[in-house]
Amino acid sequence: MSLEIIEKLNEALNNVEVSLQNVSNAQDIEDARIASIGRKGAITLLSREMKSVPAENKREVGMAFNAAKNKIEDLLKVAQEKLEDAQSDSEAAGVDLTLPGRKWHAGTKHPVTRVMDECVAIFRRMGFIVADGPEIETVYNNFDALNSPKDHPARDPRDTFYFDDGRLLRTQTSPIQIRVMEKQDPPVRIVAPGRTFRRDTPDATHSMNFHQIEGLYINKDVSLADLKSILLAFAHDMFGDTIGIRLRPHFFPFTEPSVEVDFSCIMCEGKGCRICKNSGWIEIAGAGMVDPNVLESVGYNPEEVSGFAFGFGIERIAMLKYRIGDIRYLYENDKRFLTQF
Repeated sequence: MSLEIIEKLNEALNNVEVSLQNVSNAQDIEDARIASIGRKGAITLLSREMKSVPAENKREVGMAFNAAKNKIEDLLKVAQEKLEDAQSDSEAAGVDLTLPGRKWHAGTKHPVTRVMDECVAIFRRMGFIVADGPEIETVYNNFDALNSPKDHPARDPRDTFYFDDGRLLRTQTSPIQIRVMEKQDPPVRIVAPGRTFRRDTPDATHSMNFHQIEGLYINKDVSLADLKSILLAFAHDMFGDTIGIRLRPHFFPFTEPSVEVDFSCIMCEGKGCRICKNSGWIEIAGAGMVDPNVLESVGYNPEEVSGFAFGFGIERIAMLKYRIGDIRYLYENDKRFLTQF
């Protein structure tokens, strides 16, 4: 009886090998599995005859069953792997290697970054050196050293972001000027680009986080005429030779005299439009001669040196340069907008 069962096992094993030689799909493999080791397969039905095997032969016959079942599982696995390899080769054969590859489009600079880099490049050509400083500043550097009185509105927590330790997010890049002057003797000729923060209500022209670039020139016999020449050269380099500038009297705590700087409207070429409120001019920057109190706060002698300072809003320049009507477009990360640059 034992030999008869072992012969039947070998016969079932041979049948599986034959059925798996020319499989063309996964169903052929599944049919071979069901016919051999399925619930009603040949091996499964033979295992029910173990009860009639003499006790002294049960071990030998049991080992034969296990070996046959393991062999069938190996055959099924090999057949599955061959089928998958054949399908992969077939798919690869269908690829047209002459087709052009997919192009990956590299990103480009954000318009704010582009304008900031262009501003820096212009002032570098005029001999200015780029300076940098921390975005988290002390009250002294941001206000006190810049001659801002204790009751100045900008110092109010409703206008400035303060930390619990008394420091603040800088409201302007002017603190960089203080840091440079405290470490360097005249002459000083720097521009300071960077992010600034104020508690503004976001709208078409205001944001709580924006960018500035400020310039500072300290030396002997520096005059307001020097300031105007620098600003005019910048205007022509950035917007073209047809742009004009004008200086209007104003007040800033850290400059005296102080001026507002207007460029002729690039939208209407100075003829008057909605953007310039029909005036033909657009406010671009604040500037002026450095206040003697500021010079004294950093250890300079106002009797020996003088200088000018100016500050531009990068977003304002970007909006004019690229004809952008709303500052919020610059920060909404809309691909339809950004891909234009």
